[in-house]
Amino acid sequence: MSAQPLTHVRARTACLPDSNIDTDRIIPARFLTTTSREGLGRFAFNDWRYRDDGSPDPAFALNAADAQGAQILVAGRNFGCGSSREHAPWALLDFGLRAVISAEIADIFRSNALKNGLLPIVLDAAVADELLANPGIELDINVASNTVTLPDGRRFVFPIDGFARTCLLEGVDQLGYLLKHTSSIQAFEDSHHAR
Repeated sequence: MSAQPLTHVRARTACLPDSNIDTDRIIPARFLTTTSREGLGRFAFNDWRYRDDGSPDPAFALNAADAQGAQILVAGRNFGCGSSREHAPWALLDFGLRAVISAEIADIFRSNALKNGLLPIVLDAAVADELLANPGIELDINVASNTVTLPDGRRFVFPIDGFARTCLLEGVDQLGYLLKHTSSIQAFEDSHHAR
């Protein structure tokens, strides 16, 4: 993957307070017939976003006018649970999101998100609940310092694996990171001939 470096996100939030939003909710299995990332955003949360006739459901939070253009999703606990599918972060990125915040994010989803340039952020439950209660606020996320800053100036540190952070900051995946070090790898191999 070659993506834009993700160093900083300053954007409004959109909120889905439901707990246990699984990967089939994020992108239903019937849309997993492609290996292309482009266009998957139109299927993100498909069964929530649209009525049976295909029209947008005005009751769905992400269809609200004030949610349009939000790049940070704040969700209820256990976001991204269920089956492992890279299509889930692909769909969220194509939908326009750069980060997901929750009090709990499923491990496999978190790993897939980080590998694809979507920043999963786990915050203390009280902070996550406060964000859920105040949709549309602007947050400032600094990837290098692992911090989320609220409009009132309060700053919260979130955990992130150091290697994953490096890949986000450089805009590469694991393979891209290795390819950037090809000459060093070759030099090591040359100096350690097989015996």
